[in-house]
Amino acid sequence: MYLYQGQRYRAGVVHVWNMGRDGQLPLFETKATKGRILFGLYAVSVFVGICLICVYRLIHLPEEGEVGRWAWIGLFLSELWHILYWFVIMSVRWNPIYRYTFKDRLTQRYEKVLPGVDIFVCTANPIIEPPTMVINTVLSVMAYNYPPEKLSVYLSDDGGSSLTFYALLEAAQFSKLWLPFCKKFKVEPRCPEAYFSSTPEPHYDDPLMAGEWSSIKKLYEDMRNRIEAAMNVGQISDEIRKQHKGFAEWDLVSDPRNHQTILQMLIDGRDGKAVDVEGQPLPTLVYLSREKRPDYHHNYKAGAMNALIRVSSRISNGEIILNVDCDMYSNNSESVRDALCFLMDEERGHEIAYVQFPQCFNNITKNDLYASSLNVIMEVEIAGFDSNGGPCYIGTGCFHRRETLCGKKYSKECEKELITRNNYRNREENACVLEETCKALASCSYEDNTQWGKEMGLKYGCLVEDILTGLSIQCRGWRSIYFTPERKAFLGSAPTTLLQSLIQRKRWSEGDFQIFLSSYCPFIWGHKRIPLKLQISYCTYLLWAPNCLPTLYYVFIPSLYLLKGISLFPKISSLWILPFAYVISSSCAYSLGEFISCGGTLLGWWNDQRMWVFRRTTSYLFGFSETILKLFGFSKSSFAVTSKVTDDEESKRYEKEVMEFGAPSPMFTILATLALLNLFTFVGGIIRVIMDKQAQVLDSLLLQILLSGVLVFLNLPVYHGLFFRKDTTRMPYSTTYQSIALALLACSVALY
Repeated sequence: MYLYQGQRYRAGVVHVWNMGRDGQLPLFETKATKGRILFGLYAVSVFVGICLICVYRLIHLPEEGEVGRWAWIGLFLSELWHILYWFVIMSVRWNPIYRYTFKDRLTQRYEKVLPGVDIFVCTANPIIEPPTMVINTVLSVMAYNYPPEKLSVYLSDDGGSSLTFYALLEAAQFSKLWLPFCKKFKVEPRCPEAYFSSTPEPHYDDPLMAGEWSSIKKLYEDMRNRIEAAMNVGQISDEIRKQHKGFAEWDLVSDPRNHQTILQMLIDGRDGKAVDVEGQPLPTLVYLSREKRPDYHHNYKAGAMNALIRVSSRISNGEIILNVDCDMYSNNSESVRDALCFLMDEERGHEIAYVQFPQCFNNITKNDLYASSLNVIMEVEIAGFDSNGGPCYIGTGCFHRRETLCGKKYSKECEKELITRNNYRNREENACVLEETCKALASCSYEDNTQWGKEMGLKYGCLVEDILTGLSIQCRGWRSIYFTPERKAFLGSAPTTLLQSLIQRKRWSEGDFQIFLSSYCPFIWGHKRIPLKLQISYCTYLLWAPNCLPTLYYVFIPSLYLLKGISLFPKISSLWILPFAYVISSSCAYSLGEFISCGGTLLGWWNDQRMWVFRRTTSYLFGFSETILKLFGFSKSSFAVTSKVTDDEESKRYEKEVMEFGAPSPMFTILATLALLNLFTFVGGIIRVIMDKQAQVLDSLLLQILLSGVLVFLNLPVYHGLFFRKDTTRMPYSTTYQSIALALLACSVALY
């Protein structure tokens, strides 16, 4: 049985070594997680408890016509769904694997024949994705510890903004100073904003670095101020427009959704004069805003990526492609070499299509108010994917083989091909000619009657084109690798308001469920193409949306029946309470241990449980509904870009971990209604217990009272926003009145 080579796990690891081809040591190794026996015992014990719960539900089913029969059946069906989903999430936790790389071996063997790497950075709107943030990401990837003549960086601007182009032009000039500074002093991270905000000024015992540090920081701040000044004005001055011929392109642009292809090579890496202040070559830097016309669907990020694939194939044709979101800056200058340790491994490298790095964030609060860190997903679940056949592609921080993105199928012939072969790089045409010839590759009509978006490039027609594309690559016979370096490879910005977080998860769950209901469902498309355990692993995310139904049932029906005084769970005096108590307590204990082992806190885990309920009752509900409506032709796909902009007041509230409401939303109406409903039923249950002198109510309704009580405590920030806060980000008054009316109506119906 073959295991990939790998990375560490904090709980302990077991080494697995493979010798490479011709007896060479491998470029990477795998370490399997320890403690699997204990985990297996936990899983088996919970399974036994689950079986006993099912037995209880069946043998205590109320008789025909008895009050509560249908509620009981509904609760049993909800529990059956949760049991099914429990098996799915256990499949990715059964045996996660982690990896180590050996970059020194890579350097010894391949330093002189390293492949070209093309880096794609995508942005779509200069208002919600500020150009200063975009160029920080661009500068961070330009400064990789990698031969600059083999690096090419492409910025796709789907906003078609002259302001973004101006910012990139400023970054091109600043890179001549920033890159040599980074390499001279081995700076980390190599994102200027992150570096200067996190690194104190060096002491004057190193006068050389102290002097250069202050000088570079001053130049960076001046550049940032110029860009922000242009953003505040909202246009480029005539004086600036004279600095580069590219600004003339915007003379023909009246609408960012209706314009010609704009392509400018700001740094031509083929030109011997393209050097930094120390005379070292600079990476190629290209700006692209593909053609947009009202009559053509532009296919969002997938369309932008496919245009970049084609344009880059004509300019640099790097054999490896890295794509990052515009807010996801490089935090580790060695990431390219880490990825190549997998892709160039003599024994298994030829099988690997892409290397996925974790999606991490630099603005997570101490207790992760909105559960945005994705720590458990990134450190446990995706590592479980890796063990089951390969991680999914998550849309950013991923190194691809160009040929696999272009639709190539894996075959044994791939074993004979070396990644170090000399890739084509256009060195004959000058930059102006190359710009003009490449524009057609990014035109609206280029993809007509082609396989782009189908068998070539990223897939179209799905909100999560990344998941679908990765699945398709795996179904063509390729393997994928997940790598978590000790120093995080990429850091981005997580949502800083509750509504942003819920809308983002709505989009993810909607796209994932769309895949599950399509012909690309892993059980259909992946049948006999990928392992069954990988097909099941994908369902961890593809089934997010339908989780809304059993969760809504569980937070709604037991509370209403508590108000009616009808028990839906075993009595405390009955032995049947034991399997319920064990499954609940052991699952919570495991979840807490897993969360803390991934770097979380106790309060962070509680926030995670709150967001688990919030997402399932709002984001997933709307994602589920939208998917069903689209299935029947009543709705169309739309893509909402998550805002990366926060004002000072919003940032202060976020840092203080004060939950933000503010804007009216149907999601907030649902949250507030469920919160108030459980508050009313919890109070009603407590009153019943107090008035019952024989303690029969407590015996029969304790589990329902506890369920409502837990939901009440989870919703404390909602009550605070409804009744106690007076600022502009409290729950809107309209939402408060609507939720009170709806909760009282539900209680009235239950009572009468």
